[in-house]
Amino acid sequence: KPIEALTGKLERVKASIRARVEHPFRVIKRQFGHIKVRYRGLVKNTAQLHTLFALVNLWLVRRKLLAAMA
Repeated sequence: KPIEALTGKLERVKASIRARVEHPFRVIKRQFGHIKVRYRGLVKNTAQLHTLFALVNLWLVRRKLLAAMA
């Protein structure tokens, strides 16, 4: 049925977007061990998360960076 096919395609698109958005959070939790927020002040927590997301960007492209250096 056309409506079921369209619904299936829509769900696949939503799942691919969700996976792309949630992957950096998984890397922060698993690779860098950031499980709980330490309440040290809003500015310090924000700075730490910005740093962690910058590291995630490097972590996700590390193979490309190593290949470019070789």
